[in-house]
Amino acid sequence: MDKEKKLELEHEIAEHRAEEHMFDQAAVDEVMKKYDRESNTRVWEGWQKWAVSAVLAAFSCFSIYVTLFATWLDLIRYPSFLGCIIIIGYLTFPIKKGEQKVNHMPWYDWVIMILGAAAFFYVVVNAKSLTVRLGVMNIKTYEIAIGIVGVLAVVELCRRSVGLPILCVAGVFLVYALYYYWGGRGMGPVRAVRQVTIGLFYQTTGVLTTPVQVCAKFIVVFIIFGAFLERTGISDFFINLANCVAGASSGGPAKVAVISSALCGMVSGSSVGNTVTTGSVTIPMMKRTGYKPEFAGAVEAAASTGGQIMPPIMGAAAFLMAEYVGVPYSNIIVRAILPAVLYFLGIFICVHLEARRLGLKGIPRAELPKFSHLIGKIYLLLPLIVLVYLVSSGSKTMAFAAAVSIVAAVAVSMFNKETRMTPLSFFESLAAGAKSCITVAAACGMAGVIAGCINMTGLASKLITAIVSVSGGHVIVALFLTMLCCIVLGMGVPTTATYCIMASTCAPILIQMDVPQLAAHFFVFYFGIVADITPPVALAAYAGSAIAKAPPMKTAFNASKLAIAAFVIPYIFALNPAMLLIDTTVVQVVQVVVTSVLGILALGVGLEGYLKGNVPWVLRIVALAAGLFLIYPGTVSDIVGLVVVVGIFLFQTIMNKKTKMTA
Repeated sequence: MDKEKKLELEHEIAEHRAEEHMFDQAAVDEVMKKYDRESNTRVWEGWQKWAVSAVLAAFSCFSIYVTLFATWLDLIRYPSFLGCIIIIGYLTFPIKKGEQKVNHMPWYDWVIMILGAAAFFYVVVNAKSLTVRLGVMNIKTYEIAIGIVGVLAVVELCRRSVGLPILCVAGVFLVYALYYYWGGRGMGPVRAVRQVTIGLFYQTTGVLTTPVQVCAKFIVVFIIFGAFLERTGISDFFINLANCVAGASSGGPAKVAVISSALCGMVSGSSVGNTVTTGSVTIPMMKRTGYKPEFAGAVEAAASTGGQIMPPIMGAAAFLMAEYVGVPYSNIIVRAILPAVLYFLGIFICVHLEARRLGLKGIPRAELPKFSHLIGKIYLLLPLIVLVYLVSSGSKTMAFAAAVSIVAAVAVSMFNKETRMTPLSFFESLAAGAKSCITVAAACGMAGVIAGCINMTGLASKLITAIVSVSGGHVIVALFLTMLCCIVLGMGVPTTATYCIMASTCAPILIQMDVPQLAAHFFVFYFGIVADITPPVALAAYAGSAIAKAPPMKTAFNASKLAIAAFVIPYIFALNPAMLLIDTTVVQVVQVVVTSVLGILALGVGLEGYLKGNVPWVLRIVALAAGLFLIYPGTVSDIVGLVVVVGIFLFQTIMNKKTKMTA
């Protein structure tokens, strides 16, 4: 009898896994293509596929070589990088979404690709001459035409790979720059176009400014490392580890989603990509346990979005932050740990309270992976350990650390029969890494256009004056206005580009109002990220809703509620930098962490309406207020919030006992 039950159970487990696998194969690609522009690529087959892959792999090799060994002039290194991006970008992305003709690239795409790449390689060939002539602004008329072609090629590639929202933002700044020179400086239309083109294309203050420089020096190698790391099977390891740790607890699948997305997200750095890949496994499990579809999709979206703030990789924007702020990347990693842990703790608390409120159980232990089996695959963490050690030691460059970590990922794959690296899979990893670089590089190029327009016109100082005037000198008002700007600009725009825009416009405003520089940049970084789950354009939440088969807007609102910590934590470290370990002591850090954890717990109680039992609406409002008191820095506010939270806990305990006695 026991054997029969065991066979039935194994059959049931196999069926569930088969269903999840079928869902994964049937829907993941469709969802990715709908919500992630990176997945809307040309279809190459046969020898054409191998030819395009060879070009992509060659770009990866070229990028690694240049990053590690080349000592080229800026006007050689960065234009050559963008010229290559133009080539692989147009080979990868069609003119419109949904174009799926096999082995088809229309003549006009060939023309744009060749002319666009040629424009950047013209700068490479004439770098020394241009460097001299730029000093006296001696740029010829035909070179202005070349510059316009180069900028337009980047704009079009950005439209294809990233989308229209960022182009709308860039268009506004570009029109303002032309107006500034034409009307404000009285140059006339021809001279205005000439001045703007020189600033945006030939000088390292436009397309070739900080975002593209950081992308070419650091980001590209780390993206290639991520492609190799994925081939080792580390994502499956993270999901199994999360299942082993939290799968059997109340509402286990949702907790698994939080933990696995935090771990996988720090590697992928993509909100939508992480939502779809891990969500294809965790969302069906959450629904099977008893969570509502919109809640299941929201949990995955909120947790996946937070992957970009989880050290050590933190998405591409963290590298840009290190460059903007002028501190080592290892410094950024250390200061990001506490806010990231609190963010995921907030989601975890909400998930736990929802599970207790609904009386949900976990996954049967028979369906969970054995910890002893996972221990045997602990070596998969070696590339990340190598990366963290080399970056934190400061003895080597970040590019060198990423390159060594790639070698470690290849070595690790040899110990696993399923993921063992062969010459073919090595080639495919190089090609996949290059493909993932296109969107980031295009977004960085467009962010450079925006930054160039701001720098040329002195718009940043005007914005600072305007915001300071509107806020009346009150920091909290300036923070709120900055938050709104970040969320609006971040809708449908990659985090990298959003951060670049906000670092050039809003971060200086906060710094002007005595917010520490690093705290100001973290503030805009966080709110650029949460735009992916904030209605009305919440791409990660919509991707989660598609997998969960839930209403998109309901999923987005649930995701925003679950990620409440991301809307509160930035205010903590802006008003009290102890959260970021800035000018602080151990005692202050402990105080901030303890009160913030209690504050997030109180917010979770207020939002979920459950503690030891259902919480009345009046107490939910009180709990929300107490949470804000605890999160706001200050001894008095901490004491008030603590007293209220303890009071709510005691009241709930007493009421729970009375209910049991009555029953």
